[in-house]
Amino acid sequence: MSGTVVIPWYATGFRADGFAEALNELAAHAMRYGASSYAVYRARDDRYRFQQFACFDEHLDWERYWAGPEMTRFRVVHSGWYQVPIVYGWWDLTASGSLLEERGAGNGRAGDGAGVVEGETS
Repeated sequence: MSGTVVIPWYATGFRADGFAEALNELAAHAMRYGASSYAVYRARDDRYRFQQFACFDEHLDWERYWAGPEMTRFRVVHSGWYQVPIVYGWWDLTASGSLLEERGAGNGRAGDGAGVVEGETS
């Protein structure tokens, strides 16, 4: 059954920016292991706090990512850059929604099809 893995990370002092860069790169590797999407969020009120999300159809794919060479290398190279333990959770989506931004026609009239009126400039 598909689910989303949520991994809370907390960077150590003065490492937050470098950690963000390394975590963003690492998170993208989830796609190689069958993730349908991934995301990394950084808290606005605490710039050392991060949430990594990865959606997998199979729990086994997640386990392969978590134990894979990219994640292992990340944990070794950046071991002093985040606090331990890392306690991830497997979550099920119960509701979602979004708004799609309407794209205009590029004529400044929100796509109403109107042309330039005589005397106006485009």
